[in-house]
Amino acid sequence: MARHGAELLPELPAAIARAIGAYLAALRFERGLSLNSIDAYARDLGRYGTWLAEAGVDHLGEVTRTHIEDFALHLQDSGLAPRTRARGLVAVRRFHSFAHADGITDADPASEVSPPREGLRLPKALSVAAIEAMLATTGGEEPAQIRASALLELLYATGARISEAVGADLDDIDLETGLIRLYGKGGKERIVPFGSHAQAALGAWVSRVRPGMAAKAKAGTQAGALFLNARGTRMSRQTAWKIVGRAGELAGVGTEVSPHTFRHSFATHLLEGGADIRVVQELLGHASVTTTQIYTKVSEETLREVYATSHPRAR
Repeated sequence: MARHGAELLPELPAAIARAIGAYLAALRFERGLSLNSIDAYARDLGRYGTWLAEAGVDHLGEVTRTHIEDFALHLQDSGLAPRTRARGLVAVRRFHSFAHADGITDADPASEVSPPREGLRLPKALSVAAIEAMLATTGGEEPAQIRASALLELLYATGARISEAVGADLDDIDLETGLIRLYGKGGKERIVPFGSHAQAALGAWVSRVRPGMAAKAKAGTQAGALFLNARGTRMSRQTAWKIVGRAGELAGVGTEVSPHTFRHSFATHLLEGGADIRVVQELLGHASVTTTQIYTKVSEETLREVYATSHPRAR
């Protein structure tokens, strides 16, 4: 028997799953949408619910406008077709409108998020100073600080997706040569270099803290991951998100920065420094340079700002 609607949803936090199920039921019984349309909504909202769970969000009331904007950027970087990405964001906006109208949430965080216009959405990138302020929050000697330093330095040094960073194994990294093997969309492999700051932070984690955590792993569990949790098993994406958010809070940047913020900043800073777009494409693991080209628009905006404030006849 074919599965439809809510039956297609992946395993999600209970509150989010209930809200999506209620929306799908409303689409079917109140609006009379076809099963094919409901299935499309289920796939789009299942993808959104999974992303929220990975961001540590368990209830719709916790979702902010920044979450939705970051999800839009996630879709843009996902390799999905433009029409699929646009449909996914429309589904999210309608879902939040329903949740607010139905009393599930007190507000509609998607109400101010514009419908997708392909090619015009610019990613958010922090300044070099803001990134350095976040990295400086992890300068202590506590095990959690050493782990946080290694993770944040790696994210900024390589532009890795958070799934790639927490999915890396110890065998994927070579501290002597400063190279790491990352596995991107569809398991595509790439080798990315990292600099001396990341090398030092990762070296401290691998030699001083990680062995103690690995020793706590139970027999038969996976303990070969580069980043471990207190139980000696692979760090979750939720934990990684919390580490980034905490650093943002301590640095005064804000708690709504995400791991993707480091990826956007990595690409933007490279291009602003004169890197060739094809090299940035390879480092990011983009299948098409078209995806990477959005970062050139960020650099163009920076050039305009510098010109406007520096040239005597700009105004």
